[in-house]
Amino acid sequence: MIKFFDGVSNAMILLVEKIMIIAPYAVFTLIAATIAEFGFNILQTLLLYSLTVIIGLAVLTFVEYPLLLKLFTKISVKKFFKTQRQVIAVAFSTSSSAATLPVTMDICEKKLGVPNRIASFVLPLGTTINMDGTALYQAVAAVFIAQVYGFDLTLTQQITIVLTAALAAIGTAPVPGIGLIMLIIVLRSIGVPSEGIALIIGVDRLLDMCRTVPNVIADSLACVVIASSENELGELNVD
Repeated sequence: MIKFFDGVSNAMILLVEKIMIIAPYAVFTLIAATIAEFGFNILQTLLLYSLTVIIGLAVLTFVEYPLLLKLFTKISVKKFFKTQRQVIAVAFSTSSSAATLPVTMDICEKKLGVPNRIASFVLPLGTTINMDGTALYQAVAAVFIAQVYGFDLTLTQQITIVLTAALAAIGTAPVPGIGLIMLIIVLRSIGVPSEGIALIIGVDRLLDMCRTVPNVIADSLACVVIASSENELGELNVD
């Protein structure tokens, strides 16, 4: 039995290795097909799309989160973000909330003073369902793809995008690249061809790294807010 499962594991590893070898050529083919269909101007449009997502994530991280921190806790915004340096570095490099979870738990307990009983419940739950950055990315991506295909979105469709993106983000697994797959749900909810994902796949890796950062910071923020509301927030330990 052990040999059988070892064989299956080795086969899966070999399959992934082959896919990783082919992936750059596949992405090039998708981008080439996109440029052939829409022209080289699509590259400039992709740049503007990427900037829009990054600016949106920056507003979420550096405007909304500090506001919530000020409203519900007494922690200094500067000190809070100082404790999150390691969390941000791991999240950005791995593009995975799940991979960042051990670091987030360690920082919340040892530096933010959140009790283990709160951190051990809030953080694993938040890693699974608290995907603010992913929801924002999916909404912007859906609107972008709809505009490229010439869809004139009504107010009802725009509201549908927001709601579907939020729900899809909740169901998104905390692993790299999965947000791109869940985007299919958002596109289908407004009748936009899911093939439009090929438009953004070339820049998705960078945006995936960027959107993971607000995802993990939001988890730490939720921990601090809940601990503060329960009057169990300990002393802040900033190096």
